[in-house]
Amino acid sequence: MTQSKRLLALDILRGITIAGMIMVNNPGSWAHIYPPLAHAEWNGLTPTDLVFPFFMFIMGVSTYFSLRKYEFRGSWPTYAKILRRSVVIFLIGMFIAWFGLLLRGICNDVAFWDAVMSFDHIRILGVMPRLAICYCVGSLLGIWINHKYLPWTIAGILIIYAVLLIFGNGFEFSDSNVISIVDHKVLGEKHMYADTVGGVRLHFDPEGLLSTLPSIAHMLIGFMCGRMIITTKDNNLRINRLFIVGTILTFAGFLLSYGLPLNKKIWSPTFVLTTCGLAASFLGLLIWIIDIKGYRRWCRFFEAFGINPLFMYCLGAILSILMGTIRFSFGDGVISVGGWCYKELWMTVCCGDETLASLCFALAFVFVNWLIGLILYKKHIYIKI
Repeated sequence: MTQSKRLLALDILRGITIAGMIMVNNPGSWAHIYPPLAHAEWNGLTPTDLVFPFFMFIMGVSTYFSLRKYEFRGSWPTYAKILRRSVVIFLIGMFIAWFGLLLRGICNDVAFWDAVMSFDHIRILGVMPRLAICYCVGSLLGIWINHKYLPWTIAGILIIYAVLLIFGNGFEFSDSNVISIVDHKVLGEKHMYADTVGGVRLHFDPEGLLSTLPSIAHMLIGFMCGRMIITTKDNNLRINRLFIVGTILTFAGFLLSYGLPLNKKIWSPTFVLTTCGLAASFLGLLIWIIDIKGYRRWCRFFEAFGINPLFMYCLGAILSILMGTIRFSFGDGVISVGGWCYKELWMTVCCGDETLASLCFALAFVFVNWLIGLILYKKHIYIKI
């Protein structure tokens, strides 16, 4: 899409999701969070569970826009771009994980070289690696498969995954879960995320290998919605179609959830349908508010996040690691920068209300990231990966 025809609503939705990801990932205290700002422990859906899948959906929409420039033809320049971008995104995710281990090791008096060479227990997968894999595979499928067959491809992926979950104990948080078994065999326990559900702690990765399969279908649904946006020139017709698709997917997801529970940590098929449906409906609503009605002042804040989304996410992750690991002497002990801000600043401002203080810390953290993004936005600096 040319700049003149660019949908501002898509940038704003992207910005809202990035700001949301930064906020929910950085509370003042994980022990004091308002329920809507916490992930569902296992089955279920909270507003926080919508953030990552919304971004995955947007990535699919944007991928269609990007590949359209190449007319969806497989050529070496196209493949090189897809592969380069995928590898870079994956490596950035690995770097963030390694950087966290490095600083924690140094702060815990681990020998510097041992902290540097902490690859034997680095988490391999995560948000950025999942984005990289889904972008790579989804882009290739968008080139290789006729687009009229992509809905059948999406359905096939989700059905196969549903069968694996049903017969592989996929809806139980245990080591016998097929998702956990695959990750233990391929990745190894030391390279997996450790999670706690119902008081039980296991190495169970919410961005594991097998659960990346429905994430690819998730991205492809966004891809098809991008196709619908491009082929529909009138904004009023665009929002009608987005609302129709969004309603069908949302209802299908909720109805099927009686047999296949909504679950973000295994990225269940119903989770894919429901969150894609809500994302499509929300995008339609934003197009109506921003691009049709012209109400734009309220959304300027999110543009700074939306134009440099991956950079802003990485910035938030790095700042979070720094604030959580850099410590200094305070009183009779040692405290991290983030811990000091929460306990000495926001707890005082909020008169001892720990949950409110935790939220204020998260909002302030988002604001600090926004200030950096605003500088790039004002200077028209776009950091593309």
